[in-house]
Amino acid sequence: MVVADLHVHTTRSDGTLSFDEVPAAARRAGVEVVAVTDHDRLQPGLDGPVTQRDGVTLLHGIELRVETETQRLDLLGYGVDPTDELRTECARIQRNRRERGARIIECVEDRLGVSLPVEPRDGLGRPHIARGIAEVSDHTFQSAFDELIGDDCPCYFPREVPSFERGCAVLSDACGLVGLAHPFRYPETAAALSKCASLDAVERWYPYGRAVDDSLVDDAIERYDLVPTGGSDSHGETLGDTGLDSPAWDRVETALNV
Repeated sequence: MVVADLHVHTTRSDGTLSFDEVPAAARRAGVEVVAVTDHDRLQPGLDGPVTQRDGVTLLHGIELRVETETQRLDLLGYGVDPTDELRTECARIQRNRRERGARIIECVEDRLGVSLPVEPRDGLGRPHIARGIAEVSDHTFQSAFDELIGDDCPCYFPREVPSFERGCAVLSDACGLVGLAHPFRYPETAAALSKCASLDAVERWYPYGRAVDDSLVDDAIERYDLVPTGGSDSHGETLGDTGLDSPAWDRVETALNV
């Protein structure tokens, strides 16, 4: 039984739930603990690393994309107590998100001859643009990615992201735990897991929608003495599809020491 969903997005980044709607969504799912892990943004509604709201434990988290020698990875920071350095890094990333978003929007509008109902702003991601494309064209959300704004598509522009070392440093100073998100979503899973030598945790439970070799993650947990985490990576209104049972959450809570 899932009691803790430690990977949830809100409208602060590219989710559809507002922050205030999270506790009710958690209660509907029977989830007792939720980590709010928006992309590259802190959650101003949380005034501490762990907060109780309407009977639900809310863990202040963040998902930060970083660059390695061979691929980009996503790091999850849990129990955030923001430092000035983390705030500065997030602000820098958001400036780049706005600039990159403006380039993608302009390219799509020129290519399709439409005006998108999307403006460059903090927190803007490609899902927002894909939804806008679907509103004003014959494209669906998925075909917008597949044909226009996905990686290597004509209107794709990459984001500037911090190095793995920089990301680890700013998150380690501000978070109780720092882990690798969804290791089987990267082109080189083994290389991604090797980076766990510098981390505290790894996402062990995740809804990939396909069979994966969990033994690779279990081996990394044992080799690097990692705390296993997990979550639904929800961008919608349903929480708890994947996550931690009570013993697994107890281990995370102990490691957080908050």
